[in-house]
Amino acid sequence: FWGKKPLTAVIKEVCDKWNLPGPDNYALQYADGVQTYITESCNGHGRCAEDLYKGIQSSDSGVRCDSLKLLADVSTDITFAQEFISRDGHSLLVKIVEDAHEAPLIMTHTLTAFMELMDHGIVSWENLSSVFIKKIASFGNAKVLDTSIQQVSLAILESMVLSSSSLFNEVKHEITLERLVSHLQVTNQQLQTKAMALLMAMLLAGGEADRQVRNIIHSSSSVGDEMAHYLYVLQTVRLNHLEARMRTPLDSYNQEQRDMLHGLRQAAFETESESGLSNERRRSLCAKEFKKLGFSNNSNPGLDLSRCPPGLLALDTMAYFASRYPDAYSRFVLENSSREDKHECPFARSSIQLTLILCEILRIGEPPSETGSDYHPIFFAQDRLLEELFCICIQLLNKTWKEMRATQEDFDKVMQVVREQITRTLSSKPTSLELFKNKVNVLNYSEILKLRQTERLHQEETLAPPVLELKERLKPELLELIRQQRLNRLCHGTLFRKISSRRRQDKLWYCRLSPNHKVLHYGDVEEETEMPSIEALQEKIPVADIKSVVTGKDCPHMKENKGKQTKEVLDLAFSITYDVEEYSLNFIASSRTDFCLWTDGLNVLLGKEMSSESMRSELEILLSMEIKLRLLDLENVPIPDTAPPIPKPPSNFNFCYDFSQAEQ
Repeated sequence: FWGKKPLTAVIKEVCDKWNLPGPDNYALQYADGVQTYITESCNGHGRCAEDLYKGIQSSDSGVRCDSLKLLADVSTDITFAQEFISRDGHSLLVKIVEDAHEAPLIMTHTLTAFMELMDHGIVSWENLSSVFIKKIASFGNAKVLDTSIQQVSLAILESMVLSSSSLFNEVKHEITLERLVSHLQVTNQQLQTKAMALLMAMLLAGGEADRQVRNIIHSSSSVGDEMAHYLYVLQTVRLNHLEARMRTPLDSYNQEQRDMLHGLRQAAFETESESGLSNERRRSLCAKEFKKLGFSNNSNPGLDLSRCPPGLLALDTMAYFASRYPDAYSRFVLENSSREDKHECPFARSSIQLTLILCEILRIGEPPSETGSDYHPIFFAQDRLLEELFCICIQLLNKTWKEMRATQEDFDKVMQVVREQITRTLSSKPTSLELFKNKVNVLNYSEILKLRQTERLHQEETLAPPVLELKERLKPELLELIRQQRLNRLCHGTLFRKISSRRRQDKLWYCRLSPNHKVLHYGDVEEETEMPSIEALQEKIPVADIKSVVTGKDCPHMKENKGKQTKEVLDLAFSITYDVEEYSLNFIASSRTDFCLWTDGLNVLLGKEMSSESMRSELEILLSMEIKLRLLDLENVPIPDTAPPIPKPPSNFNFCYDFSQAEQ
């Protein structure tokens, strides 16, 4: 273009055509300068390409090495690449690789330069010869070779696989999968990454992977972001091979699937030969056993497996569990079939739902994301991950069902807990099935409840340091409120029953505190009496004479009948001692609430701390309510862990604002 017409002439023609003002002299001079620079640059690239083309053919190995190193550096420039390729320089690089007579350093520079030139897309990958492809594959397969050569060779093979299906087939035929997998076990992370990139390219191009790929044991050192992405893609591609079974419902006319279904029944129950039974008797027996297995449609259990997902994948997991762990399978089924109908954990229904949960957690059927890097290390240590996870989790489900004392109505709630147990355990990245099994079994139902409570408190920011500090400041005020409530209750009084030595409940007596909190009044009353006046209670004890409050088996009236009182009575008994501990007033509360109220109130009168569980519960409720009310205006506003720093005061305070000046 530049040789045909000067740039200044082109600019003038454009201005004339579109009726634009003509360019000034400065603009024309600038255009001339640009054209001169571009022309000289092109000539410079041409001279450089010519020099390097001659240098790599030099008989001096030092010159060849320096020329190829420089070629690898400048080949990233597309203009230079066009000049070099126009001289058929890339063919010269191909010949050097095919001959394979050069030293490792020269070969590394040659392969790097070739890769940079091919990345511009000027020359098609399909023009490469079979000899060249075999030679590059031999570099990738070699056991003892410079790692730099191996890295570049693997990168070239990756580009070949991604460029066309014909090259993929050639590379797949030449590259040794065992050697490729061995590259993933080395400590060199760059070589690992290149090998994984080629492996991913082959998986995506071929649509399938060999079984050996799943047995990769990658380095225990920290995995880089690029390697993590490749591992994630490998995991996704392999797991997605299960999608077809997950999307396929059971076919009642398929003999193989029917045999698998009946195999579950036969493995669980020791049945006699069915050949001598009538059709009606056989159907009745099968329906009864399928019901024990936990199928909803016991007359036609195939209907339970018609939902997709999980489809046939649920049948596969159940059959794997029954054949791989027959004792655990039989124990699960027989244990639940012997329970009451409402308390049994239905094996089939649970298995179908559990398989669906595992498919969702492992994201089976989802295409790999371009930025994803969340992989499970356990995947690379296990041959059949989904099935083995199912075998562990179905036994976990039965354990959780018993811990929750669940019924059929609680099925969805149990499945939510099991999903949480699996998700939390997998998030800790266990590296083996044994480790997963140990962790998930430790995470029982009570632990899940504790974690939920802690997370809820964190979400409400009630565990933030400023909030905890606020709680401590509020406690004295709220404790005083509880003390006043306890004293008010004692002033109101309570009706107690006396228990005679013959364990007959007879006679009622009433006890209440005087309004000035100085005297306890008590005395016998009739059963119809609701709240007797203080004057009606003849007996009294000055609070100043009370020495202590004792509870349970330490009470005098419990010691007299030691071994004869039930635990229920012991938990409700308390006494006050007075007059140098020679006398005591004995109580047996009618409920645990009255026991807590009176023991707390008496401790307040004696100047001691309240210690009942009722007080702790009420204090927590009051604190929670008060905190929520005080933080109401801060909803959705994050509370920092530490207070913001107070700025330093100014160097002086000699400043003011003159309000007398009107704004202009």
